Amino acid sequence: MVLLPWTPPYDWAWMVGFLQARAVAGVERFHDGGYSRSFGVEGHRGLIHLAPDEEAQGLRVTLSPGLQPVAEICYARIGQLFDLACDPRQVARTLGDLAQARPGLRLPGALDAFEQAVRAVLGQLVSVAMAARLTAKVAAGWGEPLAEAPGYVLFPTPEALIHLARAALSGELPLTAPADIDARLRQLQTLPGIGRWTANYFALRGWQAKDIFLPDDYLIKQRFPGMTPAAIARYARRWQPMRSYALLHIWYTDDWAPGGGIAARGAYHWYRDAEIPIIAAFWRSAPPSISIQVNQVAKIYD
Repeated sequence: MVLLPWTPPYDWAWMVGFLQARAVAGVERFHDGGYSRSFGVEGHRGLIHLAPDEEAQGLRVTLSPGLQPVAEICYARIGQLFDLACDPRQVARTLGDLAQARPGLRLPGALDAFEQAVRAVLGQLVSVAMAARLTAKVAAGWGEPLAEAPGYVLFPTPEALIHLARAALSGELPLTAPADIDARLRQLQTLPGIGRWTANYFALRGWQAKDIFLPDDYLIKQRFPGMTPAAIARYARRWQPMRSYALLHIWYTDDWAPGGGIAARGAYHWYRDAEIPIIAAFWRSAPPSISIQVNQVAKIYD
């Protein structure tokens, strides 16, 4: 068991709430105050289990034998998922009063950037719960059972999926944060089924980019009544280079208003729960030349 430290304050309850709402059945579980999930990297596969240690200010991490040869990679990926390297003091200095209500808020990342790209596509125009169910179906249909942990499956590899897989394999979809985020975001939006929101949300999670804002996001537009996305984007420039953290604070601070006070409440909600799932349209948009696997995937969503 290894302790991966964080810099306090760290709002573990908020992080668990965010990730648990998006948990993919068969791949990850939250139980007994901890988190477990399957993971594969560089040909090694196994189970990760972790739990918070508030007294030691960090995460206690256990890796199954299959992941021991790549332990350092696993620890680095866990650090990305839970934003352990974040210095909340730096965030507070940049955001000022905006960060006061939730000083321990962190930017959820991803263990695997390709997996997060798939999740972002499946999450377009559907509720969080529906996106998790769709992702679980993809994992169940194309993921490989984990021998070390019966009941778990590995998230499908790029080779097992199409669209984003081709981009991932060709390098069009960088699986690590690129030097020029904006240029890569524009390139992502040329791929089938990926619009501006999806590209930016993937950058937020898959690349854990620190300076992403979503001015055309549904809830963000509600938080800025009467303002166009362009005006919202201009307003958000004040939070550079930490706009990703500003986005999270605005999403999860009830009654926040631009230029006004903050009335934070403990409860938070996710605005997309009432939206209609139409992800099948993405899969049907593929050109005829793409593998028959696309049609097989599309059947899941009919």
